[in-house]
Amino acid sequence: MLVRYFAAAAEAAGVEEETLSADTVGALRTQLVERYGDTMSRVLRAGSFLVDGVVSRDDARALGARVDVLPPFAGG
Repeated sequence: MLVRYFAAAAEAAGVEEETLSADTVGALRTQLVERYGDTMSRVLRAGSFLVDGVVSRDDARALGARVDVLPPFAGG
């Protein structure tokens, strides 16, 4: 699946997008922390995943064709 990173998530990954393989949000979260370490872990603790256009923080959620990794956003 295509994984796209935004803002602090892109900084932590060092890329804006890549192709990865995972079945669930939880599996992807684990893979990203193993791959990119503590910096990505901090981003994911407060961030969220956009799975085919739908926001999800549920680790059991099945993944589709595209996942956006979103850091926490400030502002109003």
